[in-house]
Order: sequence, then C-alpha cells, then structure tokens
Amino acid sequence: MSNLPLAGIRVLDISQVMAGPFCCMLLADMGADVIKVEPPKLGDSTRHSMGFRLKGEDSPGFLALNRNKRSIALDLKSPADRDVLYALVKTADVVVENARPGVADRLGMGYETLKAINPRLVYASISGFGQTGPWSQRPGFDLIAQAMSGVLSSNGFPGMEPAKNSIAVADLGAGLFSVYGILSAIIGRDKSGEGQYVDASLLEAALGLSIWESTEFWGTGKSPTPIGSANRMSAPYQAVAASDGWFVIGAANQGLWSTFIGVLDRRELQDDPRYSTNAARVANRLELIQDLAPTFITRTKQEWIDALLAAGVPAAPILDYGEALSSEQAVARNMVLDVPHPVEGSFRALGFPVKMSGTPQEIRLPPPLLNEHADEIRRELIDKGFLAE
Repeated sequence: MSNLPLAGIRVLDISQVMAGPFCCMLLADMGADVIKVEPPKLGDSTRHSMGFRLKGEDSPGFLALNRNKRSIALDLKSPADRDVLYALVKTADVVVENARPGVADRLGMGYETLKAINPRLVYASISGFGQTGPWSQRPGFDLIAQAMSGVLSSNGFPGMEPAKNSIAVADLGAGLFSVYGILSAIIGRDKSGEGQYVDASLLEAALGLSIWESTEFWGTGKSPTPIGSANRMSAPYQAVAASDGWFVIGAANQGLWSTFIGVLDRRELQDDPRYSTNAARVANRLELIQDLAPTFITRTKQEWIDALLAAGVPAAPILDYGEALSSEQAVARNMVLDVPHPVEGSFRALGFPVKMSGTPQEIRLPPPLLNEHADEIRRELIDKGFLAE
C-alpha cells in the first residue's frame, strides 16, 4: 500500500448510496486510507438496497461501491461518538459527505466546525443541487438531476416517453468531479498550507457532461430533442439494422465517409448535396439512414462489421452486459475481479478502469462489514493521543 499514489492520505467517508461512496472508493483504490463512518444498526442505506442478495445481508450494490475501506459506526447525535469523529478529523486529510445542505451543520460536522479542528482539511459536500441557489434544499437523486439538467429531455427516441440514461450519469459524474476537486485541493494545500471546501452536485455533474447538447442549444437556439442512438455532431454515427439484427457504425469524418460508402458500394452518394459534408449529413440524418437501410439489410451484421473494420471504418456489435463483461478485451484488461469476502466467500466486481504502470491498484480490503474496524480505529486514535482510553 505504501507505494500507491494516495498512500498517507486519510479520507473520512461520511456519505451514503452512490456519489459519495463512489468518490471515496476511487480514492481508496489509489491508496488512501478511507474510513467509512456509518450510522449504527443499519449503516449505509445501500447495504439494504436492491431486490437480491448473494450470501450475506449486504446488497451487491453496497459491495460494488465500498472496497478498500474500513468501517466504524458512529451516532453523530451522541456527544461521545461525535468526540470520536472529531478525533478522526484531527488525523484526516479529506472529509466527504452527501447530506442535504444544512444537515451536516446540525449534526456538528459542518465545514466550519471541522475546519477549526483541522485547518488543512479538504471538505467535500455532494448534494443534489449544490450548497447555494434556490434549488439547494430540494431532495436530489440521479433521476431528478437527469430531469432538471435537460438530460432526460434529450435522451431516448423521438415521440416516445422520456427515457432515463440507465447509467447513473449524475450520481457517478458527481463522484468523479468530486475526486477531481478533492485532488486539486490537496495539491493546492501543498502551496497554501490550508484545505478548502469542495461543493459538487448531481445537477452540475449532469450539466457538465452535456457538452454536445448545450453546444447545440447555444448554436441553434433550440433545445436538443431525442435522437436515439445517433450523434448530434456526426453522421452516420448510430445503430443500423442488418439482415439479422442491429450493429453500430461511426463514419464520423469526411475521410471515413468516403471509405464507408465505398464498402457499401454506394458511391453515388458522394455527389449528393444532402450528404456532401458532415454538416449536411447531420442536417439530413434521417433521410441518410433511410437511404442506407436497404443496403444494410442485404448482409448480416457480422459481415458488415468485418468489411467495415477491414477498411478502417469504426463498426461494432451491440453487446449485452453478459457479453461485454466476458469479452476477450474485458478479460485482457482485468475488468472483472474476484473479491474475497468474509461472508460472501468471494464475489465478482468491476476492475480498475484506469491502469497505473508503476503503482498498480489492488483489492487490499473487501467491502467492510458494518462497524468491522471500530476497535482498531479507536485503538489507533488512542495510541496517537487523539482519544482518551
């Protein structure tokens, strides 16, 4: 552990569900000592989510978000337990919480309180809408953020009911942006000697990822509408139907377009003014796909994929998760790990999505049982003189 990039950094994970725990797990994977501070008895509410279990009582969702952490249960309404938290803060570099704005202050663990204990502390709050503004007190969930950021309005297919992105882009995006803010604050602390407050939100994460959509709105004055699997900046760049099912193509620039229509033996499209430039193809995307459809159904999807790839045109099958997770590429890149666990025996989890050549990550600790490390954490604080016997 000592050679990992964040070795020596201690993080107090006082968050629940997804955005905060995901943020803290990424820090833990890079070597940070992450102590998960949970409510007594029930712990992180994600321990009890999802409709299925493996062997133990903790849900697979909790197991997926909390590797490489230690757990201590503290009742922050109890003065004695709050003293333990304050002792931990003296040893910490980072605190991450995701309560609704104002709740941390009421529990005696707000930024100003903890900053007075440890001025070098980097304190990250993740909420639905941020700590300020007229929406700050609204409850925040991924679905709500997708709805109020514009994501829900632009996803799915035209004329159909709104379609949420099945990946929790607001939650996970907020976790990723928080990691970026936290690491930047730690680097800045080396210059200033002081920590700072990091304020992240699900809404701003969803907006921050809406690059093409916001660009389209500002460029045209019209809000983007659903376009299915297509792309707002390039065409053809979407799923198309072969004789035996769907696959995807990505002729995303002029050179690829020329090669693409050569593979399809549709050279007459080269001189069609509706398709002469990428901008024209985007503007006439529906007509373009209709014109191409009779050609695609003449061969199987694998035949088209093989022919297009041989010519250098991006194309791919549409894999389900079973196929993707067992693919030769996922296996070669170690994207599925077997995690040992004292109750589950072992379970499968996603691997590390970023590889480090000099300091490769590893599973150092399985997701903790509730309060599993309380005794050793308290003993560490006592031995360092931060907590009385």
